[in-house]
Amino acid sequence: MSAQAINTGIENMSVPTSPRDASTPRAEAWQELRAMLRDRFGETAYRRWLEPIACDVAGDASGVATATLTLPTRFMRDWVEAHYGDTIRALWQQLTPRGAIAFAVLSPLAKAAQAKDAIDGASAAPITPMGYAANRVPPAPAVAPGPFADAMEADLDPRFTFDNFVVGKPNELAYAAARRAADSENPAFNPLFLYGGVGLGKTHLMHAIAWHIRTHYPQRRVIYMSAEKFMYQFVRALRFKDTVAFKEQFRSVDVLMIDDVQFICGKDTTQEEFFHTFNALVDRNRQVIISADKSPQDLDRMEERLRSRLGWGLVADLHPANYELRLGILQAKAEKIGCAVPDKVMEFLAHKIASNVRELEGALNRITAHAQLVGRTISLEMTQEILADMLRASERRITIDEIQKKVAEHYNVRVADMHSARRARAVARPRQIAMYLAKQLTPRSLPEIGRKFGGRDHTTVIHAVRKIEELAAYDASFREDVELLRRLLQN
Repeated sequence: MSAQAINTGIENMSVPTSPRDASTPRAEAWQELRAMLRDRFGETAYRRWLEPIACDVAGDASGVATATLTLPTRFMRDWVEAHYGDTIRALWQQLTPRGAIAFAVLSPLAKAAQAKDAIDGASAAPITPMGYAANRVPPAPAVAPGPFADAMEADLDPRFTFDNFVVGKPNELAYAAARRAADSENPAFNPLFLYGGVGLGKTHLMHAIAWHIRTHYPQRRVIYMSAEKFMYQFVRALRFKDTVAFKEQFRSVDVLMIDDVQFICGKDTTQEEFFHTFNALVDRNRQVIISADKSPQDLDRMEERLRSRLGWGLVADLHPANYELRLGILQAKAEKIGCAVPDKVMEFLAHKIASNVRELEGALNRITAHAQLVGRTISLEMTQEILADMLRASERRITIDEIQKKVAEHYNVRVADMHSARRARAVARPRQIAMYLAKQLTPRSLPEIGRKFGGRDHTTVIHAVRKIEELAAYDASFREDVELLRRLLQN
């Protein structure tokens, strides 16, 4: 959020016309400030970033009221201070005479005490108002009673909650949509379709939705399972002639969540049953949430009528994590496991391992485990030694020839057209996309790229890159197409 936007928000916000009297309880002033922040930034941003803040107000002899705002992690502290700090300071100064604000991170000692309280079953407050204490496993999510309930309950991972999901630009739409779906008893969009490559957070969001509903709306009946398990249960119902119970089980829930729906592509009978289940739930205004590795239109061997219905509601994609998001994930993970990792090592990992979040977290787990078990200090040299195999794999060189071949295949043109002088749009646009991807995915210079495309000048490559960036900025389907090609080349 820009400083201008923040200042505008402060000017437009309803605040007391005069400062509070010094005798006013400062805790009351903080509660009033929280209410104003909720109104200003909305429920989603408030619950994600502002609700977890703990406030300790202290005054000195001169009457200055200093509020120390404590957050669970360094990443959250930095984010809140950067995006909301100016607004919080301005409002606090208006609510308290000579007020001041300081931001802090929950100390390791306090975290350990909270974890102990959780283990001992004490009634201490959780680390964040919307999460769970460090070692407390969330209660099992509610499922509709019936013969298939046991199979539905076993898949959820207690680590995958909204609290543990790090939000950045590549996944902010999918995260916001997931939070809305989890909080809305009346579906805002139906279905919600989440898609993205391996290790980008689809399953994490699906589990987080189920945990959130169980915690905040225990009366709602939820089924979460993979598409493969849905198929298995359907086949089992056919085998034991129990399809009536199967249909009643799935069509009586408030929220149906199916993960990795691409696994039923080509399974005609299962698709038929899923189609009717989907229609029955949507007609009753029940929420349906789907995840897949591709958008609905790119699911091969999926019936056209089902593909069309999957795209009815909101289709939200999770892009590969950029450098900032990868660094934020590493910081959050390191703080969660309580291991001090040098900033240089964090930055090195965020730069070198860009494939997916699972590999990124796996790399961090390896170096921290090695340091703890062998007793070595974590350093850049040690990291390069321990992760040599992973770093070699992540540095696989993508060639311009590979890019040209993949793009030509995708757009059904000849590889020779990448080098030709033809200017027809059907040929020129794929050629520009290939130039753009060559610039993004290879270390080649602009003149070298130009030579690979029929001896073109480097200015032609610059024009192609800018053209693709412009088209991707305002055409979502075009952007998804280019992103799909990027993922295919990087995997």
